[in-house]
Amino acid sequence: MAYQPSEEEGAVAIARRPNSLFGALTTALAVAGSLWIFAIMLLINVDVFGRFLFGAPVTGVPEIVSLSIVGIVFLQLSNTLRVRRFIRSDVIVGRMLHTRPRAGHVLQSVHHLAGLLVIGTMVYFVWPKFIDAWEEKIYIGDIGHFTMVTWPILAIIVGAGTVTALQFAFHLVTDIRIAFGADHEDIGK
Repeated sequence: MAYQPSEEEGAVAIARRPNSLFGALTTALAVAGSLWIFAIMLLINVDVFGRFLFGAPVTGVPEIVSLSIVGIVFLQLSNTLRVRRFIRSDVIVGRMLHTRPRAGHVLQSVHHLAGLLVIGTMVYFVWPKFIDAWEEKIYIGDIGHFTMVTWPILAIIVGAGTVTALQFAFHLVTDIRIAFGADHEDIGK
């Protein structure tokens, strides 16, 4: 006879499934960012060798690299936050999480709320810039030499920023649930 999960186990599995799908999304964004880093590294090397060996650099490398850095950072943000590697000072929060866990989670929830508000504000103000760049075909570079439209990078900022804001919100809810009574085992990671 096959094992049948209890109703409670089934509910926990269903509750964690969206979190697993979201985790896959943040991982996919991070992988895309890593592949982009590799592509930029190749482009820079081709540019350097082109300059040195043939006296002919690759056109537009500075523009491509400058926009790419922004895109890569935003692609990596949500997964970095998800795996709890986001930069912050853990002097107070880290100690409180070990000595006074509920108070530590309250303080950590303030951190996650602040992150949610900052990233949410950023997305809110970049959205109109994305629409303008899309409609007006805004570009960087010199006409006749090299031009690159900016809307794809702005789309990445909006999309990946939204995913990061959602990750902050998930952490915020988890911290509040732990701080006000839920057991660690009840909270999906």
